[in-house]
Amino acid sequence: MRRVIIVDSNILWSTAYRATSDIGQFLLLSDPTVVSFYAPEYLKEEIAKHFPKVVALSGQSEAQVSTVLEAAYRKITFISDAQIPFEYFKPAIRLVRDIDIDDVTFVALAEYMDELLWTGDSQLYQGLKRKGYNKAINFTELKKLLRE
Repeated sequence: MRRVIIVDSNILWSTAYRATSDIGQFLLLSDPTVVSFYAPEYLKEEIAKHFPKVVALSGQSEAQVSTVLEAAYRKITFISDAQIPFEYFKPAIRLVRDIDIDDVTFVALAEYMDELLWTGDSQLYQGLKRKGYNKAINFTELKKLLRE
């Protein structure tokens, strides 16, 4: 059975920073018959906004980071932020407003699609778990889920 997973920007940061990392390899080499990745269009905006920082921290050229990001984008189905009904943003805002409001679109998309949100952001993950939100998963949980 194919799983649908929402990815947040932290997963793309990890992949762009080091494509050979476990997370990078998982995203870039995943079998689309096993797992399909989705993200809001907002993810591209967030990556573009911080692109120079990723390049500087990664020690790679802009071209190298761009190539990795393009490969990662091909693995993700992007959903227009406008396609997510407002009713899904209201509970998402309540969940993330004291964690990181920039993550609201990712949580809203997870709610709208009724799928899991894969995040590498430990602050977001822990904050959502403390609030009883069980749709957030980390990399360890994702690998375990796909083995089952």
